[in-house]
Amino acid sequence: MHAAVATDFGSPDVLVPTDLPDPAPGPGQVAIDVTHAAVGLIDVYLRQGLYKDQPGLPQPPYVPGLEVAGTVRALGEGVEGLRVGEPVVTLSGNGAEGGYASVALADAALTASLDGTGADPALAVAAVPNAATAYLALTEVAHLKPGERVLVHGALGGLASAFPGVARALGAAGVTGTVRRSSLDRARASALPYDEVVAADDLAEAVGDRRFDVVVDPVGGRVRTDSLGVMAPMGRMLLVGNASGDWQHTVPTNALWGGNLALLGYAVGFHLPHHPELAHPAARAALEAVRKGLVPIDVQTLPLSEAAQAHRLLENGSVGGRIVLTP
Repeated sequence: MHAAVATDFGSPDVLVPTDLPDPAPGPGQVAIDVTHAAVGLIDVYLRQGLYKDQPGLPQPPYVPGLEVAGTVRALGEGVEGLRVGEPVVTLSGNGAEGGYASVALADAALTASLDGTGADPALAVAAVPNAATAYLALTEVAHLKPGERVLVHGALGGLASAFPGVARALGAAGVTGTVRRSSLDRARASALPYDEVVAADDLAEAVGDRRFDVVVDPVGGRVRTDSLGVMAPMGRMLLVGNASGDWQHTVPTNALWGGNLALLGYAVGFHLPHHPELAHPAARAALEAVRKGLVPIDVQTLPLSEAAQAHRLLENGSVGGRIVLTP
């Protein structure tokens, strides 16, 4: 099979096109002929070595990639409910590696059928895993209630852009997004279902007296602290990433106590493998949101051989939506 291999921790240049033996599925796994592989910030962080001492995460050389779409190539022992040749998409949490390849292995429990959905595989891999993550974060962690207001930071980002549509499907009364001031025009022209998009730099002034019941923060850093001032009493902030790269940022915890606020971390890759029974309901909700046009994510496609360039684009913040690799 063709693959992009991370030969070391470091710059995007460590991603090298390589031919490897085709993998065979083990018990509970499926092998997938990959048509599209999504590129995410977590892939960048792993390649940079930010998590190199985390037990269970890959060490070079390894094939990056969490999420793929394609067709089932082979079934491992004990797998039911899927068939060879069936179009599928995998959810986040099926392992930290393997997607940047023409053949990938995935846990069958975290693999959703696209049969009969009419879903374009490029959009499916770009939208469904993140929409399923948004569904789990909003229902299992933030417990979003109909009529509540939602604020989403980094509004055009790959994960963030799944939240407004899923929040609307769950009955949110309104969804506001934030971006850097330089991205305002592009964000306001987006088809994503925000009521409005404002500059994160001017958050307090831009939202005025409005307060939010749920804040979705994949950005971190200063915007995380600024958000405390625009949260409603009993508000919940979902911490789902750190695109700012500010790993030393701290939050004044007395502000949580005095404001009756909660910060809730959610990392789907560490949650879903331990609760696989949640995968199919989340995938169904995600596919329904995509079918209704609530997750119109911009998709940029690059050949697998340009995996290093895909990582460069993510690192310099020039991607709105998602990059998808085609083997």
